[in-house]
Amino acid sequence: MNFSFTMSPSDLLLLLPEILLTVWLCLILIVDFSFPRLPNEQLAYFSIAGLVATLGCLVWFDVAGITGTLFANMFALDRMALFFKMFIVGSTILVILVSVDYMHRFKFFRGEYYFLVVMSALGMMFMASANDLLSVFVALEFSTLGFYVLVAYLRDDMGSNEAGIKFFILGIFAAALLAYGISLVYGETGKLVFSDMKNAQASPGLAIGFLLIFAALGFKIGSVPFHSWIPDTYHGSPTPVTAFLSIAPKGAAFAILLRMFLVSLVTFKPIWTLLLVAASILSMTYGNIVAIAQKNMKRLLAYSGIAQIGNVLIGLATGTKMGSDAMLFYLLTYLFANLGAFAIVIAVSEAIGSEEIDDYSGLGRRSPFLAFSMLIFLLSLAGVPPLAGFIGKLYIFVAAIKEGLYVLITVGLINIVISMYYYLIVVKKMYVSEPHDRSPLKVSGPIKVVIYVCLAGTLAIGIYPQPVTDWVVSAVMMFADVADPTASLPAPPAVIPFGG
Repeated sequence: MNFSFTMSPSDLLLLLPEILLTVWLCLILIVDFSFPRLPNEQLAYFSIAGLVATLGCLVWFDVAGITGTLFANMFALDRMALFFKMFIVGSTILVILVSVDYMHRFKFFRGEYYFLVVMSALGMMFMASANDLLSVFVALEFSTLGFYVLVAYLRDDMGSNEAGIKFFILGIFAAALLAYGISLVYGETGKLVFSDMKNAQASPGLAIGFLLIFAALGFKIGSVPFHSWIPDTYHGSPTPVTAFLSIAPKGAAFAILLRMFLVSLVTFKPIWTLLLVAASILSMTYGNIVAIAQKNMKRLLAYSGIAQIGNVLIGLATGTKMGSDAMLFYLLTYLFANLGAFAIVIAVSEAIGSEEIDDYSGLGRRSPFLAFSMLIFLLSLAGVPPLAGFIGKLYIFVAAIKEGLYVLITVGLINIVISMYYYLIVVKKMYVSEPHDRSPLKVSGPIKVVIYVCLAGTLAIGIYPQPVTDWVVSAVMMFADVADPTASLPAPPAVIPFGG
């Protein structure tokens, strides 16, 4: 492999979002150290300003069709990478908004919190563009460094300390698996770039290598049997960090999985389809069944998230362009419903100091807005029409039917019924059970903004999904020939040939 480090201005343009966010990271620390008495809200909004600027840059890239590669194809800026980068930056903005009130409980280390959140987002942006195994390793570990600290941010809370230690130990173990898997793949193929490995010959070493890489990425997305860190980590972490962990890293990891399975391993599709089918069934079934017994909202959403990942894996298991479209669409619907639900958990926790499901009794009388919003988000997660989650599940199931994955469809439908059961338990608590305290709950402005945005996304995508479906279809146009060569699709948009 020949590396060229000669960079032109056009090459730097491809890195503009990452450069902008890196500069903003430095500014966050400078502002925090220079103005120690700066109110928490202003520092949060300053961080959001940098993320909004980065998001605007990404939107411009997407509209203008600016794509290309750098560093001998190690860094790829394509439409799919742009989708996931916007997905990550958008979720980070919402997470910082719900953190504003939560951070009032800390006298110190507020600047460090926002720095670590934005740093993790920057690492995940590089993950979305990682086009070879070495870049995957570096970007993944860079993004995880921030999460190691964030999970254990509540220094005086034993649950947070336990969650941080558990997450760190298992994260290091996953990194070791990833490194060993990469070494095996490179030893068998002599290649690191995903597209260079698509003609590799099958061998035991290659199979074991990719299996280890999948295990490491399975840790990131929280699929069974790599999920053991999720319940305790979600429960012990600061709730905004839990919300961040539940969505952004999964999007970044799925960007890598798409490149790996639909580019590097497209010729081995019959083999890895069975692997993904098994992981999907286990994740859906285990997550939904265990969620029934949960008494804490964060743990319920943790196991619900495991089940939701099982649904996303259905789209990946199809190995088709349509399945890839469905994955991106489903992740977007999951972002709005999941972050909205966590925003309500934060609002209720700030008001009553509890995250137990029993304490949601009578929420419909104490705060009709929060109860109605939680109802919408839970029904969307369950896949009830006309909400976004229904369209997402329908899209996923149609893609699976076209590939004859009827077992997955059957298991998926059964799990929808199971999920409805424990979601409706929460609904019953909110609207049927008598409240322990009848005093109304106050909701802060930033949390209201997040809830309104998530409600708008959940309802709008469910009622009129066409703009989003068009977006995701164009985002994975690169897989039109690789994953589904028989499909009749329009030609991809013109590519501006930056880099090399």
